[in-house]
Amino acid sequence: MIDFHNKTVWITGASSGIGEASAYRFAQAGASLILTARQADRLGQVADRCKALGSPRAAVLPFDLAQLDRLDGLAAQAWDSFGSIDLFFCNAGISQRGTTLDTDLSVIRRVVDLDFYAPVVLTKALLPRMIAQGGGQLAVTTSIAGRFGFPMRCAYSSAKHALYGFFETLQAEYHKDNIHVTLVCPGRVQTNISLHALESDGREHGQMDPGQAGGITAAKAAEKIFRAISRRRLEVLVGGKELLMVHIKRFFPTLCATLARNIKAT
Repeated sequence: MIDFHNKTVWITGASSGIGEASAYRFAQAGASLILTARQADRLGQVADRCKALGSPRAAVLPFDLAQLDRLDGLAAQAWDSFGSIDLFFCNAGISQRGTTLDTDLSVIRRVVDLDFYAPVVLTKALLPRMIAQGGGQLAVTTSIAGRFGFPMRCAYSSAKHALYGFFETLQAEYHKDNIHVTLVCPGRVQTNISLHALESDGREHGQMDPGQAGGITAAKAAEKIFRAISRRRLEVLVGGKELLMVHIKRFFPTLCATLARNIKAT
């Protein structure tokens, strides 16, 4: 396993949920942390706890990743915080609730910008620097909705599918340069993602979905993610019995399609 002492880890979406819990886990492993999310005050609280848990340094970079034209500058600022980045965990994202016909194109663009283009822009900005320093790790939060079509998630599922194509291609191209990729594929985890999901007209969903509430804790998810990244696994499935659908899709795609049609997706 990789020793993260004296390593620098940048985590986006670090103010809550999987990102926050992962920050604490990497702090316990002795990593220096760069934390990004929109809520500056909340990030400061997370950074303070990271230091208490063992992180020697914790920098806060509040930012709205939907500002795609400014992400190159954010990546440079993150890199310059401690002079390098050993692991970039692109975890920030937003979900969606709405049928394909009802969902406004502006909502689809917002979701795809944040869930796909933001990771792509940030990764392309960091990749030359990682190669120049002799290598690095990239982790990105996908979803089981990126492994099969999921009702009421046309934009979200599309963006998460696209992440697989981009990061698997990147791994194939730059493995020789000591670049390692981990695709983090959560199922149901107890986070606020459903609360902030976008309805078909762009309003916040504002409800905790029953499936989300019954998922595994963010701390348990973070432990699985930490172990997978430490072992440089290409993919880690994080969740409970719902992950069975990923295996059904692989071996029984028609059955998976039938089951997906009957999923209660609010």
